[in-house]
Amino acid sequence: MKPTQHKIFEFRPLQPVHPRFKWVLGLLFFIVFIASWAIFTLGGFVSPTFLASPLTMLEEGYLLFTEYNFIHDIGMTVMRVLVGFLLACLIAVPLGIAMGAFKFIEAFLEPFVSFCRYLPASAFIPLLILWAGVDEAQKILVIFIGSVFQIILMVSVTVSNARKDLVEAAYTLGASNKGIIHRVILPGAAPEIAEILRLVLGWAWTYVIVAELIGASSGIGHMITNSQSLLNTGQIIFGIITIGIIGLISDFAFKAVNRRLFAWSNL
Repeated sequence: MKPTQHKIFEFRPLQPVHPRFKWVLGLLFFIVFIASWAIFTLGGFVSPTFLASPLTMLEEGYLLFTEYNFIHDIGMTVMRVLVGFLLACLIAVPLGIAMGAFKFIEAFLEPFVSFCRYLPASAFIPLLILWAGVDEAQKILVIFIGSVFQIILMVSVTVSNARKDLVEAAYTLGASNKGIIHRVILPGAAPEIAEILRLVLGWAWTYVIVAELIGASSGIGHMITNSQSLLNTGQIIFGIITIGIIGLISDFAFKAVNRRLFAWSNL
């Protein structure tokens, strides 16, 4: 019998893609996207007023860094995201664990958390400006509000799905409530909690731009707003792409840390 050959690519439902070919496919999409963008803009099919070409976008990006101190805007935006997101994690993760582990706490908090989860963070901006002004606190609070309730509920659901047979076995062996949480529930739920935080970090990047569109004097969102008033689509696109690149880097970093911390979970 002939040995079975490993195929790099096979177009079948749920068939996994070879890691090297996966990178090639992902890169190919970006090449096709940029080529289509260049054809439509450089070919004159779209007015530069509405959509700058890739070359114009790169030129405007160079000007942003060399003449407009864009690196400072990037630093301010990253700082706001990290502070708001970390504050949300510090409050949301313990509350989510408590809700998932103890049904009494879940019954008490879940209606309020579920209600707040549907409130758009942008709707709080007028109130936050009244309470905290237009300084950094207001922008950080927008990210915090947009993240905290999502994390609480998602962590609660993850913790509540802990294996009941392991919990009962631990009680049989004499474990206390604290021991159940620290030795049974958390080790099983930790990889999924880390994945939840990775996903919500991506959402936090959308909240920071909303926060920077109003009353900001720095940040990527502030730059985008100024560029819009000047009809400079090159700078607008460069700012959007910058956010995507930073978000992608943070996502890959989060994945790498999660794989190292929870190697058994196949994250």
